[in-house]
Amino acid sequence: MIDAAQIDHLASLARLQLTPEERSGMQDDLGRILGYFEQLGEVNTDGVEEMQRPVTLLNVLRDDLPGEVFPRAVALALAPETQGGFIRVPRTVDTD
Repeated sequence: MIDAAQIDHLASLARLQLTPEERSGMQDDLGRILGYFEQLGEVNTDGVEEMQRPVTLLNVLRDDLPGEVFPRAVALALAPETQGGFIRVPRTVDTD
């Protein structure tokens, strides 16, 4: 079981200020989580081959083939505001 001092230490590492109710809830939650890990430690894994990943497929990529392009005129026609052949959008970065 995790004790209050460990909860306080974890809270300070995470820069959290916990109320007594939150501290108690955190203690219960972390106690249950650690209990789950203890259960996993009890599982009999004899005869189970070690693996780094449960799936053997790595970097399965498709060929990058050009497809149909959305026509520029249609995109501009659908835009709420255009200027000089471009879609006008609100400023997102202040340069002041």
